[in-house]
Amino acid sequence: MAETNFFNDLSSRHLTPDAVLDISGGGKAFIISDLHMGAGRRDDLAENGGLLISLLEHYYFANDWHLILNGDIEELHRHPLEHIEKRWKDLFRVFNLFNKYNRLYKLVGNHDDELLLKRAYHYPLYSVIQIDTGVIPAYVYHGHQSSVIYRNFNKLMGAGIRYVLKPFGIKNISSGRSPHRRYFVEKAAYNFSLNNDCISIIGHTHRPLFESLGRFDYIKFEIERLCLDYPAAAAEDRERIEAEVKMLRRELSKLKRKERRDVLRHSLYGDELPVPCLFNSGCAIGKKGLTAIEIGSEDIALVYWYTDDRGRSFVSRGGFTTEKLPGTTCNRVVLNHNRLDYIRSKIKLLGK
Repeated sequence: MAETNFFNDLSSRHLTPDAVLDISGGGKAFIISDLHMGAGRRDDLAENGGLLISLLEHYYFANDWHLILNGDIEELHRHPLEHIEKRWKDLFRVFNLFNKYNRLYKLVGNHDDELLLKRAYHYPLYSVIQIDTGVIPAYVYHGHQSSVIYRNFNKLMGAGIRYVLKPFGIKNISSGRSPHRRYFVEKAAYNFSLNNDCISIIGHTHRPLFESLGRFDYIKFEIERLCLDYPAAAAEDRERIEAEVKMLRRELSKLKRKERRDVLRHSLYGDELPVPCLFNSGCAIGKKGLTAIEIGSEDIALVYWYTDDRGRSFVSRGGFTTEKLPGTTCNRVVLNHNRLDYIRSKIKLLGK
């Protein structure tokens, strides 16, 4: 399947998605990206594979969700497809369940676009799909397409990973590891959404975004909100606010040390108020769990899944409520949530 002109100019107003998923009648979609399924040595999904199989089968499939796999699902830069299929046959079994009931949408990323060249593959492949929520259109695409390097030299980069980096055990060099590259990928998707009065849901950078805010920007706005609430708060609420601000400041300090400060000063929206039009599902290969986007006909959420033995410190540090998946060790946490009509209104008021 050839890629559409949609990716040649992310400011275009003439959108031609490969498929449209209509959930306006009450449907729900679970969007996850960057599984990087491998085989044997240096399999990025090894830590979270069991968690992913359980939550997909026992939570999302059991509750009639659609599954959208938003690119970089198989790690074809490192491993042959047949080896990956053999290693992850139980995960493909779950994908088949969704596909059997026409609830699977599989998009390609820069690490698995080789699938487009194969004569036969298990599922239809897409580059961009539109979700019709009935409130605001949402476009789902991996995000690498905004880069000329990935569009034109992806095969050369893949050869370098397989024959140079892999034999020496060197990790992938990608936008997910470069703050500057992340910024430009996200900026292109943000501008596209602004110009088309829609939501974009991407992956690729491995950085979760909700309403165009990364964790760093979100914390700054949350601290400001808590400070505004503090003067009128009751005594017991003031103690809670003080504890939350202290916790958030500690996390902000950790983020400053983790990334270059000049990059953290960059905002996707410059000096303007943030327009909540860009979302990123993060990735499935986090050290303590995985993140994803849930979207329905009325609302959208950024969720975090982890197992009992991992991820607990992250959840307790943020004061989030945990939902246990019965009969498993899997836990679901909603990191951010909002109504689509609020998001549509804010895009209308701030986007122009």
